[in-house]
Amino acid sequence: MINKLLIAFDGSESSKAAFDFALDLAVKYGAELHVLAVARPPEFGEEVETEAVLEQSRRHHARILQPLKARADKLSSHFEVKVGHPAETIVLYAEEHGIDHIVVGHRGHGLFERWLIGSVARQVIAYAPCAVTVVRPRA
Repeated sequence: MINKLLIAFDGSESSKAAFDFALDLAVKYGAELHVLAVARPPEFGEEVETEAVLEQSRRHHARILQPLKARADKLSSHFEVKVGHPAETIVLYAEEHGIDHIVVGHRGHGLFERWLIGSVARQVIAYAPCAVTVVRPRA
């Protein structure tokens, strides 16, 4: 049974497909829907005003969540923007909120890029405290 469902959303085509999938699951199971956007902080060594970059990123992520709120209005839903490493933030959010199913999108990067930088979806699968569904982008 799915009671609390988390969708990690970044505005990409794969996350839009994942949101559609998660919304369908939440409706079918009457689950509470949590939608999380993660703003990644600048890398160390970058010469930027970190707080200004984070605030701009928070505003951007809040803006991309807006259209989703209307689509989830009939459900018990929570929308949040957090700052951090995406996979780590998703897993910690799931632990803190008692999530029993996570849905993430898969961007479909090439083999070399996945090997070099890793995959958020793969890291979430490896460390999540619950079931994880990975949704590929629409064809």
